[in-house]
Amino acid sequence: MAEVSLRHITKIYPSAEKAKRRRFGKRAAEPERKSSLKVTDEGVVAVEDFDLDIADREFVVLVGPSGCGKSTTLRMIAGLESISGGELTIDGKVMNEVAPKDRDIAMVFQSYALYPHMTVYDNMAFPLKLRKVPADQIDQKVRQAAETLGITQYLDRKPKALSGGQRQRVAIGRAIVRDPKVLLMDEPLSNLDAKLRNQMRAEIIKLRKRINATFVYVTHDQTEAMTLGDRIVIMKDGVVQQVGTPQEVFNAPANLFVAGFIGVPQMNFFDGHLEKGASGYVLHALDTQIAVSSETGSDLAAAGVTSLDVTAGVRPEQIQLAGAGEPGAISGTVDVSELMGSTVHVHASAQGYDFVLVIPTIDFDGALGRSFADGASISFKFEPNAVHFFDKASGRNVIKP
Repeated sequence: MAEVSLRHITKIYPSAEKAKRRRFGKRAAEPERKSSLKVTDEGVVAVEDFDLDIADREFVVLVGPSGCGKSTTLRMIAGLESISGGELTIDGKVMNEVAPKDRDIAMVFQSYALYPHMTVYDNMAFPLKLRKVPADQIDQKVRQAAETLGITQYLDRKPKALSGGQRQRVAIGRAIVRDPKVLLMDEPLSNLDAKLRNQMRAEIIKLRKRINATFVYVTHDQTEAMTLGDRIVIMKDGVVQQVGTPQEVFNAPANLFVAGFIGVPQMNFFDGHLEKGASGYVLHALDTQIAVSSETGSDLAAAGVTSLDVTAGVRPEQIQLAGAGEPGAISGTVDVSELMGSTVHVHASAQGYDFVLVIPTIDFDGALGRSFADGASISFKFEPNAVHFFDKASGRNVIKP
């Protein structure tokens, strides 16, 4: 069993001003604020009130932009960063003050962190030698891990003779030979090219089925988060924005940030006014009236919405081409189009807003070039249930996820 619980975890880094006051005994100049992180009298709040229960053998991904606190959270679980507030438990045991070596965790770093003078075999065996594991057990565990990861033929090589993907496999192998309860991974694929990242994602999915460990994985790449995670924790400025399965955060984003962060290309946004009428809800936006589906209308009614200024969002894949003058159609102008093979990404301007449409190329019978020439007129509409509604004042999803 390897259940991990984080209860109201907080990390505060003392501000430069406070450090100067301690050093010089007087008030220093007000420091320049370089991010949106919260600053208190204690210092900069890198992680605030992080609350999460991770089940045994669950794969949880922490995702968010650079500087959001995801790696700091991972390092607090590992014991590489002290915890300013809250409680961390692994299998019910409080770990706040426990040394990293005594937590029964293993960590895979972004930079591989292999010993260049050691062979692959010795790199993988090193943590077991430190624990004074018998030599025959070390050999068995190293060779078993190497076979699992497909690197048996490289055991006699030095890291410099390996590719980036092979080095990352060695780093993962060094972590799993210890049979850790919790395996922490800090952006392990960010140094690889796109093809290798795809291959390694598949390898990690296979790996988690073979070993009895709980995974906590950090990335800024939403594709990794969506494909790897049982649940995703989306963070911004040290604060958790939403926790859910990949499908939950995609279909029902909690706020504007999550809606814009999850999805490639990102969701299209525009302002409007939502109003409940005799025949249902209508969105007044983009110089037209957009009928809201009965299903979404029921959710809005359950949320107590009658009339509200909103920021509406529609994913590019849920926009359809329409005929000019068709009821509910929006007229615009093509700015640029990007042929992606099976789809074309059409960037268009309409009523002062920029939209991206993802259109299957099979729909155009070879007329792709003529259909989306720069400056051409285009009309489109939204699929039923496609529109998400966010409170214009707070940015929260009107229909609570």
